Amino acid sequence: MKIKKGISLIDQHDKFGMWGPYGGNFLPETLKKPVSDLEKLFEKLRNNRKFVNEWNYHLRNFIGTPTSFVKLENLSNHLGGAQIYAKVVSEAKGGAHKCYSALTHAMLCKYSNRDTLATDTGAGYNGKTFSIMAKHFGLKLKVFMGIKDIKRQKPNCDAMRANGAEIVPVYTGSQTLVDAVSECMRYWVSNCDTTAMCVGSTVGPNIFVKICGWSTSQISRELLLQMNEEFGEIPKKIKLINCVGGGSSSFGFWNEFMHYNKKQIEFIGVEAGGPKKSKRHAAPLTYGSKIGILHGAAQYVNQNTDGQIEETESISAGLDYPGVSPLHCFLKDIKRARYTAATDEEALSAYQLVTKFENLNPSLEPSHAFAEAIKIAPKLNNNTIVCVNSCGDARKDRDILKKRLSKKI
Repeated sequence: MKIKKGISLIDQHDKFGMWGPYGGNFLPETLKKPVSDLEKLFEKLRNNRKFVNEWNYHLRNFIGTPTSFVKLENLSNHLGGAQIYAKVVSEAKGGAHKCYSALTHAMLCKYSNRDTLATDTGAGYNGKTFSIMAKHFGLKLKVFMGIKDIKRQKPNCDAMRANGAEIVPVYTGSQTLVDAVSECMRYWVSNCDTTAMCVGSTVGPNIFVKICGWSTSQISRELLLQMNEEFGEIPKKIKLINCVGGGSSSFGFWNEFMHYNKKQIEFIGVEAGGPKKSKRHAAPLTYGSKIGILHGAAQYVNQNTDGQIEETESISAGLDYPGVSPLHCFLKDIKRARYTAATDEEALSAYQLVTKFENLNPSLEPSHAFAEAIKIAPKLNNNTIVCVNSCGDARKDRDILKKRLSKKI
């Protein structure tokens, strides 16, 4: 399978919803009908002018798009080499890229005459943006969240509750994102007539990958126009760097550039390498080579010799996931994207350097991407553009940063 020009990668799957050996719909019988109903509704509405116009209206007037595309002049001068830019997606409503898919899911819920949203969250940004959308559209919301993440992402939890959301703590397994997704799916099985399930990333059964990928591609739609405006054309040498957990912000950052030659535009995905002295990580694309089934889809996963999913470890709750989007697995296999990992310590160091030189406050997730940009920029020439998706704001990490860096946010 190759990437076809003029067709988004999210629409290039086979009839089983597979991108090569990845993706699919590995679901229990009880979920096949609600998933099928959602597929039909989404395909109908995303081609409906009224729905798309309404979606664009909320983007402009509620979410606040387009977000800025800025040159990091001071950081570029300090490092030398490439010119470093940032797409500041954290300016969007809720402080992260999660608002794009949250808007789509909230609108699908309304159009399907349901009154409740159910979603998962790790870093809390997905839950926070869904709470904003639920309040905006008059919907009820249940947010499933690992108890470990509830403790380390208190600011976003406070915001969710303030918007009227119910946070359902998850005590099973690693008590992080992977278990929150599982519990959310279990809840949906019993409540699919009244509840719309909303996966927060490009993971899970095929339809959730498509909804999230279609939504977050707004990032690259904006960036394409902004680059043309900034440079008069798309530069000859660009490196688009993004953190990769589930993979929604990175796919959205890259999608509209997919048809460009990789010699002109390189995609670099940065996973969570975990603590430097630990063997645990959340980087299945970088360190793992095993395909497994997780949350209804085939993908690269962290798993042991018995085929069981292994627990992850990362300072970043939003990247702390043992699998990854089937879209990224496919892009890795065809060598369209390059994947690497940054440790907790490298992400913290990158955060310090970026905030020292620029009026930017990236969360720990994009700090992993900045770590790679900082590493490679001095080795590149001045004609190369390095652009990082600053997809989250660090306010939700204030307690972690205070503890690790003695820095008040």
